[in-house]
Amino acid sequence: MLNYYVQQTSIELGWEFYGPVIAMLVLIALAVPVWVSLGLGSIALLFITEVLPLSLFGESLFDGIDAFALIAVPLFILTGDVLVRTGLSNKLLDVAEASVGGARAGFGSATVLGCGFFACISGSDAAGAAAVGRMTIDRLVQQGYPKPYACALVAAGACTGILIPPSIAYIIIGLVLGISASTLFLAAAVPGIMVMMAIMLTNVVMNRIHGYENARHGFSIKRWLSVVIDARYALLVPVIILGGIYTGVFTPTEAAAVAVVVTIIIGLFQGTLKISDFPKMLESSAKVNGVILPIIALSLPLAQTLAALEVPQAFVQTMTSFTDSRTVLILIMIGILIVAGCFMETTPNILILSPILLPLAREIGMADVQFCIMMVTALGVGFITPPLGLNLFVVSGITGTSVLKIAARSGPYVISMLTVVLLLAFIPELSLWAL
Repeated sequence: MLNYYVQQTSIELGWEFYGPVIAMLVLIALAVPVWVSLGLGSIALLFITEVLPLSLFGESLFDGIDAFALIAVPLFILTGDVLVRTGLSNKLLDVAEASVGGARAGFGSATVLGCGFFACISGSDAAGAAAVGRMTIDRLVQQGYPKPYACALVAAGACTGILIPPSIAYIIIGLVLGISASTLFLAAAVPGIMVMMAIMLTNVVMNRIHGYENARHGFSIKRWLSVVIDARYALLVPVIILGGIYTGVFTPTEAAAVAVVVTIIIGLFQGTLKISDFPKMLESSAKVNGVILPIIALSLPLAQTLAALEVPQAFVQTMTSFTDSRTVLILIMIGILIVAGCFMETTPNILILSPILLPLAREIGMADVQFCIMMVTALGVGFITPPLGLNLFVVSGITGTSVLKIAARSGPYVISMLTVVLLLAFIPELSLWAL
């Protein structure tokens, strides 16, 4: 029966809908299909793109949702894995250190900048926390940072993974709200850099207070040029991804596919990646993918059900009857997002809350793109706040440091990120500058 429905749906929707489904399933099938995570990923994608569109009335439940954009998610995750296994992430960190390492608190700032570089390729915060943390935390401790603080710095810097384009979070929120991911990537460039700079500035202030680190060498243009030349292939990847998206040459999904191919070619060309590395690399990416896709599969119909029951409209009426102050309503939205981010991962928060909060944002005159940027940035704070605090658990896992000790040192970074969230909420030009 299911096979009959799938066949009928594919005939009705055509190759532009069914083709991406096949491509996605082939990608998953290549990565050791015996793993349970792969099965979950396959079932989730089939559920989203083939079963759910079959309503009792023959109409799609998800008209306007671009299923093709979903393929970018596993591709960017795979790109991050290739980046680490080829050693290109080390090259990016070297560039970051050569750029700002000579300043006061230089290696701490270089660590945050390295997280930003990694974010420009992987689109994932947890991957950034793990990759950059393994490379920098021991060196941060050698520079004089207490280990819990060093862990907190890496966890905060890795939050840029969902804030700096290309970001999986922006792909998902664009998918749900019907906004082009390319538009969101362009709008998020300045806010993402603002968050990164706020974290770097916070680290500098903490160094002024506690004297953790002093630079051992000044900036050298000769050394910087040498490091940049050595890292030219690593720098080529974010240039291709972001350049292609911003110039309109690639869609985000196409950019993700190109990024995978380019990083693999570079790894094979330099001899840092072997064919024997592929099974483990694909297995690692598939496990992460198998976690994300079931969440999307279950959250999308919930979001549609809430819309059918007119829950968003009821929420808007309740809030506006409580107060007509635009400032208060914005603060209420931010409060809801911060609390939600403390208890749930970003993907389900986006899928459940964005359809409810967007009508309220429109009611108070906030543009759709500005709302998306504010929402993702606010949810990003949840990565360094207990009890969920995904990044806290990632760096705790790779260092053995207590999550509570890391969380206690994350307070200044939570405040700095919240400051950026408020600026984005009340200054539309920061998000709408390129539109």
